[in-house]
Amino acid sequence: MLVPRGVFWPVVPREGSADPTSTGVWARVARVVGRRPAAVLLGAIVVLGVGSLGLTKIDIGLAQTEQFRVKPEAVTAQEALARHFPAGAAQPAVMIVPASAASAGDVARTIPGVAAVQPPETSDDGTLLKFPVQLTDDAGTPAADQTIKRLREAAPAALVGGQPAADLDERTANLRDDRVVVPLILGVVLLVLLILLRSLLAPVLLLITVVASYAASLGAAVVVLRTFFDQPGLASSVPLLSFLFLVALGVDYNIFLITRARDETRARGDTRAGTLRALAATGGVITSAGILLAAVFAVLGVLPVIVLTQIGVIVGLGVLIDTLLVRTIVVPALALLLGDTFWWPSRPAARARPAVDPQPAFTSGGSGDR
Repeated sequence: MLVPRGVFWPVVPREGSADPTSTGVWARVARVVGRRPAAVLLGAIVVLGVGSLGLTKIDIGLAQTEQFRVKPEAVTAQEALARHFPAGAAQPAVMIVPASAASAGDVARTIPGVAAVQPPETSDDGTLLKFPVQLTDDAGTPAADQTIKRLREAAPAALVGGQPAADLDERTANLRDDRVVVPLILGVVLLVLLILLRSLLAPVLLLITVVASYAASLGAAVVVLRTFFDQPGLASSVPLLSFLFLVALGVDYNIFLITRARDETRARGDTRAGTLRALAATGGVITSAGILLAAVFAVLGVLPVIVLTQIGVIVGLGVLIDTLLVRTIVVPALALLLGDTFWWPSRPAARARPAVDPQPAFTSGGSGDR
């Protein structure tokens, strides 16, 4: 060793000292989970379900004036302009049509949500017309999105652009990314877990716990953002970015726990004893890392950019939920309830080797440990 044991002060490990996985805080947590796995699992599911209820309040999309927590001068000026002119006057939509379709301007004036259509500009070659279209609602709002959709439906030959249309297209692209990227991420994670654990059931269950943790985190964050930050909606890029962070972190913590549980199961020939030992052994490290990481992401909540604030709140809550609830209760309880079936079709307990640690398995003295 390059450094003395004193670097671990005030808890300096001594030869022959009591095994912390048998006497520490996380050993007591393991005993509680081991005594009533079904009850603690049900309680954890209820907590995750309550957190997920916030998803019913979720709105995607922010107006241009809602991108910052502090109000810059540009937003102040835009609000002053909106008090005397239509809210969309500062960032009008643009309709480009063939010169032969000049009536498109008259059609646009009849669409709800359109405040005014300016006289058209003609292209240099005289083949195209450009109509600036002022909306009654600010770019980026759901009402402005609906107006852009109505414009495109009413004038299919027109190309509708400008900031309001760009905001709508960006949100549409982000929603498509959610439908494409999320399954790809889950597929890659599942493949890694299949190779690592050489099992089918355990990886699927771990993936389900990660998704449940994300749903509860996102729902709880929506409530927090509405209540304490007065933010009615999420930026369109936030759900996917938060999902990337939480899946990566959640799978990491599960891998730390479940690979240790597999090794302990092989050493002891018993899934129950191996899981409880793994929970007690990894509890301190994983929880400390999770709390530290949540604090780091919470710092993003004080930044003036709304996107960073929202990612910080969602990921911070998600790390705490995953560390203190999913990794501590849900995953061990599932392994205890399923027993050796948890590793199906692998059978690590059947390939037991002599235990490297003479410490006995956890017992509580009750019938639940028999």
